[in-house]
Amino acid sequence: MPIHRPSRTEREVPLVEGVPASGTLVLCVGYRGADFAGFAEQPAMRTVAGELRRALSTVLRRDVELVCAGRTDSGVHALSQYVSIPVSEGELNLAGRTLSRSIVALTPDDISIRGLYRGDALFSARFDATSRSYRYRIATGDARPVLAWDHAWWYRGDLDVDDMQAGATCLVGEHDFKSFCKATSAEGKPTSRYLERVKVSRVVEAGEPLVAIDVTGNAFLHNMVRTIAGTLVEVGRGHRAPSWVEKVLAAQDRAAAGPCAPAQGLTFVGVEYPDGLLAPWA
Repeated sequence: MPIHRPSRTEREVPLVEGVPASGTLVLCVGYRGADFAGFAEQPAMRTVAGELRRALSTVLRRDVELVCAGRTDSGVHALSQYVSIPVSEGELNLAGRTLSRSIVALTPDDISIRGLYRGDALFSARFDATSRSYRYRIATGDARPVLAWDHAWWYRGDLDVDDMQAGATCLVGEHDFKSFCKATSAEGKPTSRYLERVKVSRVVEAGEPLVAIDVTGNAFLHNMVRTIAGTLVEVGRGHRAPSWVEKVLAAQDRAAAGPCAPAQGLTFVGVEYPDGLLAPWA
């Protein structure tokens, strides 16, 4: 069963203090995930959404509701996460430079406000997204990573990147990814997703060699990218043949896949939206 995303004609304009919103404030946000219990707010836990909501409520002097392009788990990082907030006609007139500086001043050092944009009153950071991209980083060998320490999985061994790429090819396209998501989160929910790209390559970042797994798709299941990474590492280390990945996909059973790779290696890289939906907040 495919996922349903309400079209713009199916949506209702959200309310701002009882009045239909006049537009949408959209933040491009980056964060270091190590000290967050994920993006979504949780009671008594430090979360990205919680910090953003407190800052925006102070700046706008009212309660706010946030919608994000894709929730991240505890310990996962982001470079360009998009968050949308319905705003009133008066708030649309706020100066972008002042607004940005105020939000930056009220957010902690592990959150970065990378850009402000405006959309119409129906814009949704979640439902208007056409694709989302992640990068999973792995540092291999006996040398402890230096600058990549906080955002890569240190795997103390060698990986065959060519075999990993060969195994990854079957994941491209529309498939049921039930084998690659947290079992409890898949119960009674659609698990079909479309991946337009899965690429495994050797890269150098800040002078350090890494193995990068880049994944782009229309949407993702809970732990999906991390389980893809853990499964491909089983191939790269020689424990499984590349053809095994196709069998994992066909099994539609989480127990058939490899382990869920550590959260710290995963970064939410970016989101794509149709042209013309967003404009810089001047």
